[in-house]
Parts: sequence; C-alpha cells; structure tokens
Amino acid sequence: MERLSNLTLAANACSHIAKPLYDRKSVKPGIVHLGIGAFHRAHQAMYTEKVLNAFGGDWAIIGASLRSASVAEQLEPQDGLYTVVERSGAGENYQVVGAVQRVVVGPQDPSELIALMADEAIKVVSLTVTEKGYCHDPATGDINWSHPDIKHDLVNLGAPKSAIGYIVAALQIRKQGKLKSFTALSCDNLPNNGHILAKAVMQFAGKIDAALGEWIEFNTAFPCTMIDRIVPATTEDDKKALEVAVGYTDAGVVVTEPFSQWVIEDKFCNDRPQWEKVGALIVGDVTAFEHLKLRLLNGSHSLLAYCGYLAGCETVSDAMSKPELDALVKQYMDNDAGKTLYVPGGFDVDAYKEELRDRFKNPALKHRTWQIAMDGSQKLPQRMLGALRTHLESGGNYDVILLAIAAWIKYVGAVDEKGVDIDVQDPLACQLKAVHEESQTAEQLIEAVLSVEAIFGVDLKQDPVFKKQLIDVYSCIESKGVMAGVGQLLKA
Repeated sequence: MERLSNLTLAANACSHIAKPLYDRKSVKPGIVHLGIGAFHRAHQAMYTEKVLNAFGGDWAIIGASLRSASVAEQLEPQDGLYTVVERSGAGENYQVVGAVQRVVVGPQDPSELIALMADEAIKVVSLTVTEKGYCHDPATGDINWSHPDIKHDLVNLGAPKSAIGYIVAALQIRKQGKLKSFTALSCDNLPNNGHILAKAVMQFAGKIDAALGEWIEFNTAFPCTMIDRIVPATTEDDKKALEVAVGYTDAGVVVTEPFSQWVIEDKFCNDRPQWEKVGALIVGDVTAFEHLKLRLLNGSHSLLAYCGYLAGCETVSDAMSKPELDALVKQYMDNDAGKTLYVPGGFDVDAYKEELRDRFKNPALKHRTWQIAMDGSQKLPQRMLGALRTHLESGGNYDVILLAIAAWIKYVGAVDEKGVDIDVQDPLACQLKAVHEESQTAEQLIEAVLSVEAIFGVDLKQDPVFKKQLIDVYSCIESKGVMAGVGQLLKA
C-alpha cells in the first residue's frame, strides 16, 4: 500500500477524506512551531489549515523537533501531509492536513532552525514543548539556572538545546538586523503561559545581554492562551485502521476527539492568521478560561490518571466506567476545583463540567492513564496546588485534591499496588523514587516529598493540618489500595 504524499493524495478517490483546498506549492511559511508533536498537529495546525482553506495567505508551518527526529521521519517522506482522525462513538471523520510545509530537527542543525526563526517572513513562533520545556521552577515561575539545557545554552547560544535558547538566539539576530520581532505564542497547559514564557525568555536574554532583554521586552509579544483537545498517543492499531479506511499508509496519523477549543489573548506584535474566523476565540484576558480548563479538565485528568492507573485502568474511559471514579471526578469538579473558579458571564459551567465527563467517557478514544500521568511534578503545581492553596486560605474542603496528591505520591514510588514496576516518566523521577526508598514511614515520606520545593514551594510543608491529612490519606491507599481511599472519601 502506498504512503501518503502529494501524489498519492491527488490520486486517492475516497470521497470521505477532506483534503487541502489550496495550492500548497504557492503558500509560503509564516509560522515556526517548536515541539511538533501530536497535539499541535491535531490542534493549532488544524486551525491554521482551516484558515488556509477559507482565506489562503502565507501561513504554512515549519515544524521543529527539539529532541527526536521521529516526527520528521514520519512527515518528511509524506511532503508534510498527515491525517487527523476525529473519533467518537458515532464514527470517524478524516482530514488530511497540509499546513505543515516541512519539519526540521533542531539537534541535527541548530543554526538552520535559528535562521528560520530569524527570517522576517516568520510572524509567529508557537510552542507545545510541555510544561518541562520551559526550564523553569513551577513553584516560582523563575527560570531554572541549574537546568542542564539552560547551562548549555548560556555558553552555546549558536547551538541551543532549549526552546528558550532558540527563541533568544533568533531574537538576537532580529535585533541585530533591525527586523520586526515575531509573536511568541505558548500553547502549553500552564496558567499564564505567555507570562511564564516571557519571563523565562527575558531572564535568559538579560543574562546574555541586558540590551537584548530590553529590546525583547519592548518589541516581542507573548500572548496567553488556553488550548483544549484530547489527543491520545497514536498506536499501531490506529495506523492499521486508517489504512483499511482510506487506502494509504500514514506514519504521522493523529487520532483525536471532535471537540476543540482555543482561546488566545489579543496581544500580537506582528501579523497572524485569522484564527478567530475558524473557531478560535480572541479575548482581552484568558485567565478565567485557562483556570476553568486547567482545574476542571486537566486537574480531573491527573486525578483519573493516578487513581485510575493504580486501580488497573489502562484508559480514561476505563476509569470513568467505574461508578466510584466517575463520582469522584464529579465531586472534584463541583467542589475542590469548582469552588475556586471565577466563571465568565454567560458561561454555563455546569454544562461544561457535564460535557467534560462525557468526553472522558468516550470509549473510542483510547487515552492511556500512563500517558496523562507523565511529568506530574510539572503538572500538579498548575493543575491542583493553586486550588489547594485557595482552600487552605478560605477553610474550604479539599478532600479529593488530597487523594489525588496521595495517589501521585504512590505512583512516583514506581511500584503499583500489585508490586509491578511503573515506568515513571518525569524530570524528577529519580529524585522522587529515591525519596521513597529512603523513607521508612509514611510520615517520613510525606515530609520528604513536601520538601521538594520545585513542586510544593516552601509553604505547604509548613502547614501541619494539611500535612497530617495527607499522611492519613496516603497511609490509607498504601495499606488498603486506592479504591478503598476513593470509597472512604465518597462515604464521608
């Protein structure tokens, strides 16, 4: 069977495949995207594809991988084309996306990527590099000067490793050439993601050259965004199913749900695609929307990931099929997260919560709990600890957050309830596993975990009531299992 490409797509007669409606050869690049994984290809690239289909313009995307060459190996032989499969209980829709013009691999030729980003034809540099890609301290938001990539980039700016280094290197060239800056558009699940990116970039640039930091501050825009679409990792079964459905092979296929949302702060320093005309929402302040999404969707996902994984659930839909976990998510949304949120006028938050739970139950979307559980040390501060602090200050109830933190602590011990090793993927995995191995009691373990300031700051370990509650909940799930802890909480 032939592989997807410009030629095979043109020859494919399947009427149920949506194809690019524009001349790909005539479209010039206007966007460089750092971290071209499955999420970007199912989300921001899809919005750009819709713009190109409806309005045209020079908005082709140059994708950049900062680590692995896998996406380049998937897409380059396919002329950048890939298929997005929208999957629900009602069936599947197929869209071939042509917005990605090429994919470069940073480590193979860092100077090429810097030059591409420095080209004045590029108006937007967007990012989906995950929370850990910002090389910052999640508890404070400051850049982590001890991060190995930051230490490397400070003395090797011509061949950087981090997204921060690449952005600063490209902006330095723009400043030197008196070129207009690009908009740096974070699309990662971080509250105030634009502010976090701006802080990291300007702190790093200021260390290189104070004048460069000042130029970036006055010439570069860092909008905040809220992004929402569930995109599980693509499996070999997904690829085989696509072959049967469409008659070609696609190494870059992405599977997702029908739902998609993108809220963008109206803060640009250069031209941009008309994303608002194809479904994105351009607003003056993203804060309320990002808090709703981070705490309700992402917080619930983390809750399900750790509790579900420990309970033997491979996917989110498997976890939601357990009435206790469904009820736990509802209680978390209504109380632990819900009572800490500001709801914008006219927004039906109850309908949104119900919609989220329905999305989690989608059996056609095999979103693995293990995948969501990755990088918890970077995610918990953004998804749950802000709500926790609100409850600690107000005297509110945070029982489900306690359970989620306790389940995460159990998970990062790297051994499940049956004594089977867990493949923990986290920047602090070795440190957290060592904490488990060095602790003889639950009290020692909780004290040591809460002392990891990069996650918990300095305040939470100083709260004796919270600490005692966490010890009790952890002791329960350690001795009786996570579902016993869930049952005990629901009965309270």
